[in-house]
Amino acid sequence: MNLKGKCVAFGVTGGIAVYKACDAVSTLVKAGADVHVVMTENAKEFVSPLTFETLTKNKVISLTFDKDRKWEVEHIALAKKADVFVVAPCTANVVGKLASGIADDFLTTTLMAFEKPKIIAPAMNTAMYHNPAFIANRKTLSERGYSFVDAVSGRLACGDVGDGKLAETSKIISAIEDALFPKRDLMGKKVVIAVGSTRTYLDPVRFVTNSSSGKMGKALAEEAISRGAEVTLVKGFVSVEMPKEANVVSVKTTIEMCQAVMTEAKDADYLIMAAAPSDYTVEAFEQKIKSTEFEIKFTKTVDIAAEFGKEKGKTKLVVFAAETENLIENARAKMLKKNADMVVANDVTREGSGFNVDTNIVTLITASELSEYSLMTKRKVAEVIFDTAQKIDL
Repeated sequence: MNLKGKCVAFGVTGGIAVYKACDAVSTLVKAGADVHVVMTENAKEFVSPLTFETLTKNKVISLTFDKDRKWEVEHIALAKKADVFVVAPCTANVVGKLASGIADDFLTTTLMAFEKPKIIAPAMNTAMYHNPAFIANRKTLSERGYSFVDAVSGRLACGDVGDGKLAETSKIISAIEDALFPKRDLMGKKVVIAVGSTRTYLDPVRFVTNSSSGKMGKALAEEAISRGAEVTLVKGFVSVEMPKEANVVSVKTTIEMCQAVMTEAKDADYLIMAAAPSDYTVEAFEQKIKSTEFEIKFTKTVDIAAEFGKEKGKTKLVVFAAETENLIENARAKMLKKNADMVVANDVTREGSGFNVDTNIVTLITASELSEYSLMTKRKVAEVIFDTAQKIDL
């Protein structure tokens, strides 16, 4: 899976299985993750921090009070930055500390401050793994939201054969992916999203546009990526940063957006027209307008969604209808005109709905369903859009 844009805190504790952590860290880096390794002092007896620094290109952290640290409360900074925290291998000692609320080194301190998914991959002697104290501590952490990647049976470093061997790298990576992407129903799917505004240029420096911020398109892209989709953004002008994991095709005008959409979406599973392209075109002045009076004739430009809808094949087409009156009637008419499979209708006169806000109030309409939703964040709107779109039969 593409982990570009994801930050993984990777804790390493003192045990012979530390060498396997090198493989897991390398796999995460190759997948695009920004990996920050935290080592206990005992872990450094088995593998040098330089190994992990070479793999991640990030400084290994182990000392709570490091004279060379950046000027910040570093364990809090990492706890806020990381998307997931995994400890592999994790000793019985560290499991016991975490269960008892002991935070006496950088690793345990950071984990105590971490509020996102936490994964433990234990590794220890068989007798320790089945010791009632470890079992009780593990149960305590599980009840507090920690996830465990079970140790496996095999020959251990001490010569014993039994449970306690660190899980394979693939199992650890899968647990990380599951934590980062709990809903994976778009794996193997291609999603193209048109986002932002386009411009109608009057002369080389002046243009007509609208106030689309790109926030809805960003939310859709983040949701699709989190579900495992390959996402391409056909991006006009936006005021927010787009997800780093997405492929981005930048355009300026409606014609350019149409050309890009037709190219990028021809083999897509979903095309979502969340952009606000300029509806009109003009014959622009070649030089900067200096006249005190002038006339401009606006004519309708290409309807991107309608053009794509003519030959959309098996691509599911989702369009937006930002209306100021007759919401349902206008939205249904738009869906029919564009040969769309779903329309996301919203009354932009309502507070909290429309452009340049983080929320929206929508009604989702398909050929067989109409669902009204109250005020939600745009990320939640994106979630219900994909939930509904997947149920559409072509």
